[in-house]
Amino acid sequence: MPILYIVTLAVQITCIVHCIKTQRNMMWILALVFMPLLGAAIYAIVEILPDLTRSRGTRRAMRGLRGTLNPEGDLRRLENEVKVTGNVHSRQRYADELVRLGRANEAVEVYKNCLTGVFAEDPKLLLGFAQAQFAAGLPAGTRATLDDLIAKNPDFKSADGHLLYARALEGEGDTDKALAEYSTLAEYFPGAEAGVRYARLLKRKGHTTQARKILENLLDRAKFAPAHYRRAQRDWLDQAESELRGL
Repeated sequence: MPILYIVTLAVQITCIVHCIKTQRNMMWILALVFMPLLGAAIYAIVEILPDLTRSRGTRRAMRGLRGTLNPEGDLRRLENEVKVTGNVHSRQRYADELVRLGRANEAVEVYKNCLTGVFAEDPKLLLGFAQAQFAAGLPAGTRATLDDLIAKNPDFKSADGHLLYARALEGEGDTDKALAEYSTLAEYFPGAEAGVRYARLLKRKGHTTQARKILENLLDRAKFAPAHYRRAQRDWLDQAESELRGL
């Protein structure tokens, strides 16, 4: 049986199955039966490609591809946006992109220019500033900024901010305070990162039994978590397994 015939038949059957499962217009089946290659090509363009471009996974893959081919494309766009609007929101987005690209020192300066006037006490700007400081290797500055954030905004709550505070304490070498913060975080943080970092620091301090218990509980909870949670936390769950094997 010629290979072309096999490929044509496979494409034809795939399109017909897709048409039936997704409840498309049954007229497509006639086109696919009587014009196998041409019908399949038209069907793919009209019915399949639009769905692919709307899917979250495809959009994420396209963003990743654009980032690989043109890593500073978004940065230039955001820089132009800052020049046009000059508002604080656009400058914050520009600073966050600088951090993502490993240019945190530049982002710190952008944030300093944002935190003036009516925005001097803005909690989201202060949190972004602290994140930029930490990425720039400034744990003491990070902690000071977060202390300032809470002093000015006592009702502000952020799990990411709390995790950053614990990491800043750890970065400063204040491991006892960091352990206390990680202990609280591990009880409510929505992802697995806090638990893994807590266990790592416990391991460093020689508390291997407690570290093992934290990791085992984290992995046991993940077994019963929704599939989307396990997918989103796959990297941290893998790290938890690796840490547990090393204990």
